[in-house]
Amino acid sequence: MEAARQYNVHEAKTHFSRILEQVATGEEVVISKAGEPVAKVVPLRPKVRRTGRGSLAGRIHIADDFDELPDDIADAFGMR
Repeated sequence: MEAARQYNVHEAKTHFSRILEQVATGEEVVISKAGEPVAKVVPLRPKVRRTGRGSLAGRIHIADDFDELPDDIADAFGMR
């Protein structure tokens, strides 16, 4: 994994648009003050596209005995 690019505050202010372009392509950028890192600029996670309720219908199967615990596990939890 490549180390994040580091800019001091003055460079970050001067090259803010360039930094945003780098972050938009997936890079992480560290902003430092007096040589000490104080902030990290990271890309936002992409939004999950949801198609609405029931979008996984027919793709997931839940077994009929899903809620039934095996005897040894039920005993371990004091359920029998």
